Amino acid sequence: MTWTAPEVTRTDPPNLAGEREALDGWLDFHRSTLLMKCQGLTAEQLARRAVPPSELSLLGLVRHMAEVEQAWFRLRFAGDTGLDYLYCSDEYPDGDFDLARADGAEADLAAFTRECELARAVAAGRSLDETFVHHRRGTTMDLRWVYVHMIEEYARHNGHADILREQIDGVTGD
Repeated sequence: MTWTAPEVTRTDPPNLAGEREALDGWLDFHRSTLLMKCQGLTAEQLARRAVPPSELSLLGLVRHMAEVEQAWFRLRFAGDTGLDYLYCSDEYPDGDFDLARADGAEADLAAFTRECELARAVAAGRSLDETFVHHRRGTTMDLRWVYVHMIEEYARHNGHADILREQIDGVTGD
C-alpha cells in the first residue's frame, strides 16, 4: 500500500483575542496550512521538484520548516546548544531541500509535527517579552519577534506550497 500524507484539520485563528492567543492562533493556522498542502499526496508527489534546476518541493518545505521551528524556538530562544540541525550540515547547507527524498517523506512529516509540538512546549508559559541573544547576529530579540518571524516565514512558504500543489494535481485553496 502506498503511503499518503494524512488529512489535516485546520482551525481558523481567533477574530478577537489577546496578543498571545492571536500569535499562537496564527502560527498554528500556518503550520496546519502547510500540512494541508501535503494531505492526500504520495511520498513521490511530495518529493517532486518544482522546476529544474530548483530543488524546491513540498517535502523540502516541510523539512525546511521543521528546521526553522527547531532553530528559532529550541536552539535560539531556549538555548538548547546540544542540538544538531535535522537536515542541514556543513557538507549540505541546503540539505533540507537538496536531500528531500520520497523514501523519507513519512518520517519527515513526523519530524515536522514533533518540532511544532516541541516549539509549543518551549514557548508555553513564557513571556513574549522574554529575550535571548542571537549569537550569529549579535542582537537581542524577544519571543514576540520569533512568533512574528515564524508567521511571516510560513506565510511566504505557504504561497510556494500553493503553487507546488497546483502543479502536482491542480488542487488550489487557502
